[in-house]
Amino acid sequence: MVLFCALTCSTTTMGQKTESIDWLKELTDRVELHGYAQGGYSYDNANGHTTSTFNLKRTLFWAKGRITDRFSFMFMHDFSSVVQEYYLDYRITKDKALNVRLGQFKHSYSLENPLSPTMLELIDVYSQAVLFLAGEGPDPLNGVNYGRDQGLMIFGDLFDNHLHYELALMNGQGINRKDGNSDKDVIARLEYKPMEQLRLVATAQKGRGHAVGTAVWNPNIAVGDDYRRDRFSVGAEWKSPECNVRAEYLGGKDGDVGSMGGYITASVPVAEKLDVVASADYFDRNTDMNCHQTYLTGGLQYWFFKKCRLQLQYSRCFSHFTKDYDWLQAQVQVAF
Repeated sequence: MVLFCALTCSTTTMGQKTESIDWLKELTDRVELHGYAQGGYSYDNANGHTTSTFNLKRTLFWAKGRITDRFSFMFMHDFSSVVQEYYLDYRITKDKALNVRLGQFKHSYSLENPLSPTMLELIDVYSQAVLFLAGEGPDPLNGVNYGRDQGLMIFGDLFDNHLHYELALMNGQGINRKDGNSDKDVIARLEYKPMEQLRLVATAQKGRGHAVGTAVWNPNIAVGDDYRRDRFSVGAEWKSPECNVRAEYLGGKDGDVGSMGGYITASVPVAEKLDVVASADYFDRNTDMNCHQTYLTGGLQYWFFKKCRLQLQYSRCFSHFTKDYDWLQAQVQVAF
């Protein structure tokens, strides 16, 4: 559309050209375009079967726009799956103390879930507990939702940006779906920064799910059932030129079945643009049945241009409900 307008206006009078140029400048000043792609290679021998494949994990494009000094919007599409986000923000106060968001967006539960995959250290991105409890995909009761939902949220920064809060009323059904019941989920988040390098985060979710599938570790919930779906988490993140460390403990309740997990992930620069990455990740899907497994991961990442990097990682999985296995991954990320 911009190109068409530019070509059309090139045949008009000088005054109209000037007006067109001003309009185009206003558009470019107000709209930001971003995108990234992640793809690579994966090898594993899970369940006694060898899998070796190239893959394209994510190809996302999004636009952020400033409509007025108070209104802004966001639209994000993943070309390898579905529309991810679309929402409108309104800044109620002149500072950042009180804002409101309406639409579909990443919800506030857990320290990791709101973070972009472009900045997370692991090729598999999120920890097991975050993937399951935040609705990223492995929970068949809730389905694949990429950690997003539809709803209304108020948020802001207080006390010279030392305290950040979020309080949301969400469907609880995930992305691109209507609510399966009349109940809404409440998700709350508090972040405290006692110093620039340190961030302390606590989140909680109180809700009622509507099952879209079944799970062998939670046999009392059938498709179409409404069930208790609660979560909590506490975590901390340290970011400095010497190292980045993130750790979190998470728990949840689906019906009568409890789950819990935790992780610690670190990256340390060892040379210019080169980091060593290490992670320990534990999750138990049913604490009464001991459905737990642990991933230990080590690897390297090389930042060859701004947000662009090469990654190589090896993981060993120690599982209670399947055979232990090895997992080797390589990935390239390009972003703008």
